Amino acid sequence: MIRELRDRKIAENLFTGWEEGCVWSAVQGIMGDVYVTDGDKPESGAVILGDFTFFKGKPDKELVTFKPEGSKKDFMIMVPENDEWCPMIEECFGKKAKKVTRYAIKKERDIFCREKLEQIVAGLSKEYTIRFIDEELYNRCMQTDWCRDGVANYPDYEQYRQYGLGVVILKDDEIVSSCSSYSGFEKGIEIEVDTREDYRRKGLACVCAARLILECLDRGWFPSWDAQNKMSVGLSEKLGYHFDKEYTAYEIWGY
Repeated sequence: MIRELRDRKIAENLFTGWEEGCVWSAVQGIMGDVYVTDGDKPESGAVILGDFTFFKGKPDKELVTFKPEGSKKDFMIMVPENDEWCPMIEECFGKKAKKVTRYAIKKERDIFCREKLEQIVAGLSKEYTIRFIDEELYNRCMQTDWCRDGVANYPDYEQYRQYGLGVVILKDDEIVSSCSSYSGFEKGIEIEVDTREDYRRKGLACVCAARLILECLDRGWFPSWDAQNKMSVGLSEKLGYHFDKEYTAYEIWGY
């Protein structure tokens, strides 16, 4: 039997050592949910936040196939703690499961060069405007498919204002690039970067991210970064991050 875990101390013990912003968000009780196998001392757990599920502990088939009541999602990215979970995920989902490689970025603090980030922001062409995401821009992002992920995990602007942070670049008052928080945790955010397809390869994502990181530094927040592909790794390195390692995930279609 699977149950939702609300005891923060147990969650912290179960997920200790997992350096992942979304995991921190859920374990700290800020956003996302933690589910565990039944018992006073659960051996297996899953963090579900947005499009991600993170599995920790002893592989458990019931946990792998668990879908929260009322969930209408048909797509999920499953991230196992280790390769022991992989055969079970593949067995449970078959052809629905696409094995992919993602890229972890080191969770280092005090590595950013403020001067370099300020130079990146200063290089934005005058045809563009950069703004922090306020309530009006939050609502616009929620209604825009390509940049919705940067705000969608916050149920309303008030929670976004408290635990989120983001910037957008506008051209003729249209959002063309966005860098926002996929999730928030204590004194930090997990970064989500998106650019409208017809405005890519113009350096806009780099400017957005640099401005957001600068604001995080001013607030004493940590801007956590995880990369879907090597292009994202390259962008992170331009901003001062360092690559950590590859890891396995599964994209589940028809979840």
